[in-house]
Amino acid sequence: MSKKKNKQAENTIPAGYTLDYVSGKQVKETKKELVRQRVVRALIHEYGFSPDDMALDFSIGGRKKVDVAIFHHGKEHAIENLGRAVLCRQEPNIGKNAVRIRDFEQAGKDLRELEEILQEIDAKQREVDGTNLEKRLYGLWTNGFEFFFVETRRKRFETVPEPIGDWPMAEESVGTKEVISDAHTRVADNEMLKITFHGNEGMPKDAAFWQFLYLIFCKMHDENLRGKQRQAWQRRFWAGPKEQFEEKGRKEIRKRIEGLFTEVKKQYRNIFRGNEEITLSDRALAFIVSELAKYDFTRTDVDAKGVAYQELVGVNLRGDRGQYFTPRGVVKLVIEMLDPKENETLLDPACGTGGFLVATLGHMLKKFREEQDIQPGNENTTEFLNVHERLKEFAAANVFGADFDPFLIRAAQMNMVLAGDGRGHIYNINSLEFPLGHLTDLPVAKKEIPLASVDIIATNPPFGSDIPITDKHILEQYELAHAWEQDGEGGFRNTGTPKGSVAPEILFIERCIKWLKPGTGRMGIVLPDGVLGNPAAEYIRWWIMRETQVLASVDLPVEAFIAEANVNILTSLLFLRRKSEEEKRAEALGGIEEYPVFMAVADKVGFDRRGNKLYKRTPDGEEIVEPKQHIERIRIGGRFVERTLTRSEKIEDNDLPVIAEKYREFLKEQNG
Repeated sequence: MSKKKNKQAENTIPAGYTLDYVSGKQVKETKKELVRQRVVRALIHEYGFSPDDMALDFSIGGRKKVDVAIFHHGKEHAIENLGRAVLCRQEPNIGKNAVRIRDFEQAGKDLRELEEILQEIDAKQREVDGTNLEKRLYGLWTNGFEFFFVETRRKRFETVPEPIGDWPMAEESVGTKEVISDAHTRVADNEMLKITFHGNEGMPKDAAFWQFLYLIFCKMHDENLRGKQRQAWQRRFWAGPKEQFEEKGRKEIRKRIEGLFTEVKKQYRNIFRGNEEITLSDRALAFIVSELAKYDFTRTDVDAKGVAYQELVGVNLRGDRGQYFTPRGVVKLVIEMLDPKENETLLDPACGTGGFLVATLGHMLKKFREEQDIQPGNENTTEFLNVHERLKEFAAANVFGADFDPFLIRAAQMNMVLAGDGRGHIYNINSLEFPLGHLTDLPVAKKEIPLASVDIIATNPPFGSDIPITDKHILEQYELAHAWEQDGEGGFRNTGTPKGSVAPEILFIERCIKWLKPGTGRMGIVLPDGVLGNPAAEYIRWWIMRETQVLASVDLPVEAFIAEANVNILTSLLFLRRKSEEEKRAEALGGIEEYPVFMAVADKVGFDRRGNKLYKRTPDGEEIVEPKQHIERIRIGGRFVERTLTRSEKIEDNDLPVIAEKYREFLKEQNG
């Protein structure tokens, strides 16, 4: 075989295979394997285990084997050194529904297999170390959604598996941190946080959604107090390893959480009415607190939290509110192309659950870190607090959202708090009626975001002829809500005749432009392709050209919206800068000079219509892999040690990040 072919073989992987995160070798990509690889990542990234101490499909004798075996650090991979055992099963097919999580009793049949394996391991270890009653073994059974952790305690003649809320970190035992209020919380792995945000106990969807968010607020409040009180802080959002399995422990958890929730309602009076209650059963409350308590939300990446939150909203509220979802990749592209600065204000006048607002915070956080040469996860406490205080100040002064739906206003406010914004300028107003209207937040919105005052708008307005605007008090405000006719000179004139019905996206174009600062204000808006292509909409395009400079246009494939938002429509992103009155007057006299416009077509967005991930392939259909460096923190001798590992990874087939990079290059060329 030639050297060239050999090299290609090293850099590709057959379709239907994935790379094992422990060994780097090719393994068949089954549903069970995907669960196992996700768990292995979390064990390394969250718990601090070294991949060198892991083995997959480890035999414990006969036909029994452990899907992931973890050995005591630096010891031979032999059964007498085995400390933890994981059994994986394929993920249940849940579709888009919330999952009803089982408790230990309900999962008894699945857990018996794990208990038998742990008892067999213990029996073989007794042959080596006798009856060392201090010895602990830990087990985990998971199907990717449910995680059942077990600790075995040795008695003289038997081994008794007992449920625990979570595994201790690498090289610790539950016994070393009996006062779990002082235990380690960890930065969440992206995929694992999404799973944590899923389950409920069979409550109605809306109710489960709000109950879960109340607990996230309690968690964030507890973490915020840590930043303020430092040494005096005592953690209250925690669950002991055994508390959730005992009635007394569950009552103690409720007592701590209800105390926190009382404080939350006082602090966030703009979000809570004050009469909200935590109505979860003691069992469900203890379970969810135990899950959320594992993580340090403040230090978890803004993007990871945004992904998890959208997952939560989507799972519980998808359907009649589906039009409010903008796919994450599209949101990120819009914000990267608009590139907000620290002194600029940003508004989304149809903010839904706040996707563009949270992406803006993530974008600014990345900028702040780059300015100070801080690596995420490696910053010391002072650096971390300084950057996040700066982010909080930016959010409080510069980030604004508005929506007609009060339900979504609360959801967006909570999303922003989770992302790190303690203030939140999110208004319950009708943006198309503004500055008129009657909704509760109109007076403050008129004061804080009057028309012609905003630097940047990023939005995905509701669109479609099936939800027309027919209110004449709204329509009479808009030039584009009138009939237009050709003026015989290549342009159009307003006939003055009002239309009785107009699609909302057309009014949103005009409203957003009028909200921008003349001369400098810029916007990115998601629009159905008809606005930019239909002959009947030519007057709209002419009006846009008169009022703005077109900065960029990006065509999106149907997959962009169909998988995440269930909207089967072709869309484009349009980026505009509002012209000043002086510019418009000069152009009215001398005509519009030609100028370059950035144009791009995205063919791939990283997933297909069903939401399956897409990776780059060779012409032969093999998936391409490339080396990527990862800084991993493993626990050795009770402390974290960082090391850089190079892993081969598949490359997502996604044009959106490439388009963002090409746009940056285009701007550099234009600006000399």
